[in-house]
Amino acid sequence: MKKVVNVLSVTGFMFFGAIQSTFAQDAAETTEKTFHQILKENFIDGGPGFMGIVLVALILGLAIAIERIIYLNLATTNTKKLVANVDDALSSGGVEAAKEVCRNTKGPVASIFYQGLDRVDEGVEAAEKAVVSYGGVQMGLLEKNVSWISLFIALAPMLGFMGTVIGMIGAFNDIAVANDISPAVVAGGIKVALLTTVFGLIVAIILQIFYNYIVAKIDGIVNNMEDASIQLVDLLVKYKK
Repeated sequence: MKKVVNVLSVTGFMFFGAIQSTFAQDAAETTEKTFHQILKENFIDGGPGFMGIVLVALILGLAIAIERIIYLNLATTNTKKLVANVDDALSSGGVEAAKEVCRNTKGPVASIFYQGLDRVDEGVEAAEKAVVSYGGVQMGLLEKNVSWISLFIALAPMLGFMGTVIGMIGAFNDIAVANDISPAVVAGGIKVALLTTVFGLIVAIILQIFYNYIVAKIDGIVNNMEDASIQLVDLLVKYKK
C-alpha cells in the first residue's frame, strides 16, 4: 500500500511538474514575440475589413505628409541673404542683375521677388500688386494636399469607432444566438471592437503630429514671404529714387 502511495505521489509530482514546465514554455514563447509579431496578430484579429481601410488611410496620409515635408524643406530660403543679394545686385547691375539672382535661388520667396522685379518698369505699385498676387499663388502651392491629411486624421478614428459598433453588434448577436451572457460568448466581438478603435486612434495620432509640423512649417514660410515682400518693396522704392 505504501508503495502504491509513493508511486502515486511521484506520478503526481511529475504531472504537476510537466504542467508547470508547459506553462513556463508557453510564457517564454509569449515573451519572445517581437513587437512586429504582436502588432501583426492584433491587426489580423481586428478583421481585414475596417483594419485594411484604416491602414490605407495611414499609408496615404504618411505619403502626403512626407511629400509635403520634403517640398517645404526645399522651399525654405534664407530671406536675409536673398534680400542682401538683391540689394547688391540692384545697386551694381540694376533690375536684370537682381532678376538673375532670383533665377538662381530656389524657393517661393525668390519667385515672388522675380515677379515683382519683372513689373518694376511699370511702377512700384504694379510691382507691389504682382508680389501680393503671386504670393497668394505660392501660398496655395505650399498648402497643396494638406487638407487630405486632415481628412485622414478625422476618417481613421471614425472608421475605428464604426468597427467598434459593428463588433458590439456582433457580440450581442452571439449572446442572442447562444442565449448566454458568459464572457466566452462575447469576448471575440468585444476584442474586435476594441482593436479597431485602438488602431484608428493610433493612426490619427501619428498623422496629427505630421499635420501640426507641416502647418507650423507653412506658417513660418508664409511669415518670411510677407516680411521679405515688404523689404523688396522698400528696395524698389529706394532704387526708383
